[in-house]
Amino acid sequence: MNDFVAFVGTHADQLLRQTLTHIGLTFVSLLLALLIGVPLGILIARHARLASVTLGVAGVLQTIPSVALLGFLIPVLGIGIGPALVALFLYALLPIIRNTYVGITEVSPSVTDAARGLGMTDNQILLKVELPLALPVLFAGIRTATVINVGVATLAAYVAAGGLGEFIFGGIALSNTSMILAGAIPAALLAVGFDAGLAWLQHRSGRRLRVGAVVFALLLPMLSGFALLPAGHDRLVAGFAHEFYGRADGYPGLQKTYGLQLTPKLIDQNLMYEAIHRGQVDLISGYSTDGRIKAFDLLVLADDRHAFPPYDAAPIVRQAALDRYPALGTTLNKLAGRLSDSVMTTLNYQVDYQKQSPEAVARQFLQRTGLYKTPSPGERTQTIVMGSKVFTEQYILAEIYRQLIEGQTQLRMVTKTGLGGTQICFDALRTGAIDFYPEYTGTGLLVILQPPADTLRTMSMQSDSVYAFVDAQFRVSYNIQWLKPLGFSNSYALMMRRQQAQALGIRSIPDLVRYLQR
Repeated sequence: MNDFVAFVGTHADQLLRQTLTHIGLTFVSLLLALLIGVPLGILIARHARLASVTLGVAGVLQTIPSVALLGFLIPVLGIGIGPALVALFLYALLPIIRNTYVGITEVSPSVTDAARGLGMTDNQILLKVELPLALPVLFAGIRTATVINVGVATLAAYVAAGGLGEFIFGGIALSNTSMILAGAIPAALLAVGFDAGLAWLQHRSGRRLRVGAVVFALLLPMLSGFALLPAGHDRLVAGFAHEFYGRADGYPGLQKTYGLQLTPKLIDQNLMYEAIHRGQVDLISGYSTDGRIKAFDLLVLADDRHAFPPYDAAPIVRQAALDRYPALGTTLNKLAGRLSDSVMTTLNYQVDYQKQSPEAVARQFLQRTGLYKTPSPGERTQTIVMGSKVFTEQYILAEIYRQLIEGQTQLRMVTKTGLGGTQICFDALRTGAIDFYPEYTGTGLLVILQPPADTLRTMSMQSDSVYAFVDAQFRVSYNIQWLKPLGFSNSYALMMRRQQAQALGIRSIPDLVRYLQR
């Protein structure tokens, strides 16, 4: 509890800004849904043949998973506020359309006949009879839509639209409970508060209800503005992965080493490259062996002061699994030194840009190196569980390991891919949920071990010394062994579009800092 309070106190300004952004996203999308959904509900109440089709389409939109819907929208609208608002608008439509339709159609025909007998026109009947009687049902739909949107708005951080999801995504990536709670608790309180406020408003008299509607209309532009305000005013727009922004070997390390100061957009790491390719950001955090560097003609900025340590890839394995399955370590070490930087970059390129499957790319690689064997038939009674993080390179490595082990041993492989951030993968390994996964020495040093600053200052940040240190510490502290390195180093890197970087005279991180300080 003390950690949570301390975290909130330290990040109070950011928490307030993201809360206001969250409110803005919720209310803008709700207003759009009201402007479209209420008239549409009235229309289908008048034309019954349209009702089933309209409600069916709205229902289908409601069932599309949130992340999938954002994935469909990104190629059309890019990243940022646009896809987030459209997704929230679509999710709010169904309860508003349905409740408007139900509320109007449930008005007794005798009431409308009486109103028509008094000489009222159709519009007068709608405004003075049907809508007032349908208002309780309509309000229930608005309350449902509001609560849905508060929850779904946390996913806006996936596409760099801000909101409380930034804390949740960052906390999951870093396994930081305080950070997760800093996003989840305000989001839950907003949902409860908005629902209670609308419930109170629903039970007011007609005059007070109209006053409340006017106040809401006046407040809406201000609330909406927070969703549309830019997060910063840097000369270059940066897009960083949530994990990179919070890790000691990511953006905090750049701040400490170079004095780099940016207000980046936080975005899912799998969308960063598409964002810079489309020109929606100018600078991204990336990985030095990513195939999209070549595909999108990006320039990796030189890290002159070695803010990023060596990130040599190697499998880390529970000692219990090595003792139980003697063939496991021997088989995994057959890949030692086989994957150079250029080879891994090519494999990533084939999957990310050429859209080949990780399974096919892994098989081709093993065939070229003479390591591929067709799995022998027969029952496999011993099972090894392998994990991986949630980016392309790890999916490829997972497939290489799976095919290698199943072809060269009688072990059965179970893969748990896409485990998220480093801490999630490591906790799964430490607790025995998985037996091994591919990791990077720099990550093991700065994210998992986190040695004191004095220890880091005395270390030689060379590949061999970092590997020897993390292997020794993991054996002692966790009974986990680092097997032989695969041969490539996938370090963090800052990247720009090559043409833009050359035009601005930026080739290294110090050049970037000087440019931003002009």
